[in-house]
Amino acid sequence: MLYHLLYPLRDWWFGFNVFRYITFRAAMASVTAFLLTLLIAPAVIRWLTALKVGQRIRQKGEVRDLYDLHRHKDGTPTMGGLLILLALIGSTLLWADFLNLKVILAVAVTAGLGAVGFADDYSKLKLGNSRGISARRKFLWQTGIALAFILILLLRDPFYPASLEVPFFKHPIWSIGVWYVPFVLLVVVGTSNAVNLADGLDGLAIGCATMIALCLTVMSYLSGHWGLAGYLKIPFMPGAGELTVFCAALVGASMGFLWYNSPPASVFMGDTGSLALGGAIGAVAVLIKKEILLVIVGGIFVMEALSVILQVASFRLTGRRIFLMAPIHHHFQLKGWPESKVTIRFWILGAVFALLSLSTLKLR
Repeated sequence: MLYHLLYPLRDWWFGFNVFRYITFRAAMASVTAFLLTLLIAPAVIRWLTALKVGQRIRQKGEVRDLYDLHRHKDGTPTMGGLLILLALIGSTLLWADFLNLKVILAVAVTAGLGAVGFADDYSKLKLGNSRGISARRKFLWQTGIALAFILILLLRDPFYPASLEVPFFKHPIWSIGVWYVPFVLLVVVGTSNAVNLADGLDGLAIGCATMIALCLTVMSYLSGHWGLAGYLKIPFMPGAGELTVFCAALVGASMGFLWYNSPPASVFMGDTGSLALGGAIGAVAVLIKKEILLVIVGGIFVMEALSVILQVASFRLTGRRIFLMAPIHHHFQLKGWPESKVTIRFWILGAVFALLSLSTLKLR
């Protein structure tokens, strides 16, 4: 909004020329999202508490030991993902070029999956349905949003290639034709659900998401800069530079939410936040052609999802469990690690994965 309102006034006063620079607007978007989250969080937390949408900690069967570790969290307000959405979307609309197709799509996917998560949270907490909306219905909504996203992108952006970039190779483009559409569905839906699985400890998911968003901020800028993309031999994506503003706003909103979600958490993000965060990360990875690299940069979320897949497969095939409990962060809890230690060590791994991802820009 400010870009369209103030940049045209540069001839009247040269100072408005600063709105031309993506780096300036990205920095301002991050700061704005962070401060906006800090300002509105107390009111939103009070509102969620008044609505009595507190987290309900399960206490039956095989999760009894885990309940003993988490019972003190019972009643903590959830659906705090609304904070992330308000700060992220508000800051993006304020500082980005909101007519940019890639920005529109990133915001739309984030808001759409956030709405699916909100419906699931609301069904669990206010309607008394312990399972929320059915897994089938949730999956269909997620798939529909991802399908609309990739079809609009392919139809409206004539420069967008339906191919993959393979990290560590100098000539990395690999065309997969019509299979690209189901591949994108897997990326967006899979990332959305992977973040949801990781959201089990105070600060774990949002801390790792912050590092991923910071990494994608750098990569969005490079992908949208013709000279730098050519030098690094990565695909140049026209218009992708504006995603730098979106990703920077995501960093700010995530840090602001972590302020209240750090141990002991004052609020949980719920599916409202986790599905939206995963959708944002997956959509940006597709828009800047870093779909395969997402396996590295989002290594923590990949670990969480794989632990669940392996646990279920092992139990069904052999009747035995690989981990004490899945997702894997609960395995370490049941081994006796304090929650804060699990969270911080996962943050460390997340930082390592992010640095490794950035290294692929030159290791080709």
